[in-house]
Amino acid sequence: MLQINAKRLQDRIEAMAALGMDQSGGVSRLALTDMDKAGRELLISWLEELGCLIHIDPIGNIFATYPGQDREAKPILTGSHNDTQPDGGKFDGSLGVLAGLEIIETLKENGYTLSRDLIVVNWTNEEGSRFSPGCTGSAVWSGKIDREKMYALTDRDGKSMKQELARIGFLGESDFPRKTFHAAFELHIEQGPVLDHEKITIGIPEGIVSPRWYRVKVTGETNHAGSTPMKGRQDAMYAFSLMCAKTIETAKEFETVVATIGHVETTPNSLNVIPGQVDFTIDIRGWDVDNTDTVCHKVESALKKIAEEADCLVEIDRFWEEPRVTFDTELMDAIEESCKDLEISYKRMYSGANHDMIYVSMIAPGAMIFVPSIGGKSHSPLEDTPYKDCAAGANVLLHSILKVSN
Repeated sequence: MLQINAKRLQDRIEAMAALGMDQSGGVSRLALTDMDKAGRELLISWLEELGCLIHIDPIGNIFATYPGQDREAKPILTGSHNDTQPDGGKFDGSLGVLAGLEIIETLKENGYTLSRDLIVVNWTNEEGSRFSPGCTGSAVWSGKIDREKMYALTDRDGKSMKQELARIGFLGESDFPRKTFHAAFELHIEQGPVLDHEKITIGIPEGIVSPRWYRVKVTGETNHAGSTPMKGRQDAMYAFSLMCAKTIETAKEFETVVATIGHVETTPNSLNVIPGQVDFTIDIRGWDVDNTDTVCHKVESALKKIAEEADCLVEIDRFWEEPRVTFDTELMDAIEESCKDLEISYKRMYSGANHDMIYVSMIAPGAMIFVPSIGGKSHSPLEDTPYKDCAAGANVLLHSILKVSN
């Protein structure tokens, strides 16, 4: 039975991780930085050595086509993203891209040509850590988000996405066609504890939860910390603390919904001054859409009530949301059959994390393959996945592609 070269996959994962790795073992390869440029160039060099046709589109997505027997047949797409969080892990995203590369090399060295083209993609700015929102490349390519609006996104230094694409040499001139795809797969680490806890090698997510992101501004009154009586204060930080607790407590009422206060800024941020303003974000997501909607409505109502009782003002902006994504049944069945053929343990589940497959699956039959994250840790130097599981995931991906290619 055809198998990928596990050692070669491991060597490439480690070579890619060296670009941006610090002493703690964390990897910082943020989108459109010099390290991202180096990673992109290394990836392209490996793909070109295998005879792939490279196309870079105007949002910087890299498409590598490995020609099949029938160039007119609907192609198969696989891949992920190569950017990381600040001080993130070496498997998140990169595994899916490099597994696609390894599959091409496995096919090539075994003299096997698919009946149709196989396309490996590296999506731009999936993480959204430098330019928000994330999944930018896949969203623009799929036509779900306007490219010009994404070009105008800026990082904390005021540098725009378009400027940085041009600076690193990845502002492509022509779109890659949104042709009808036969199938699309994405291999990824779970980024959660389920597979590791249950000692299962492969997760087959049935879809991705529905996310909702908020920007919230609480405005009170800045004043002296010592001479202002407690009664009558308009303390924005006090109001925020109540809002934070209520948001978390509300999500805990529903088993399938999670909520996170992820980013907080206080003004004037001084030890002996009552904060006059607090800006923060809320991330609410869940598999059960009705429960997720209920949590959102309860949180929005609670924030307004808390602000009023604390004599503050609150502005709530739900700036991003997506519907729940359900993956293709036939592709999930092909993944399951591949696990059985390879005698690899598996389970059906759902993804609590966002992925580019959110947008890809809107225009093509799509499915994902998960491998375990030790301790459920990701987006940190502690992120780890056994290399034997990486190889198992790549082999399941290979055989899933073989099953659906004909």
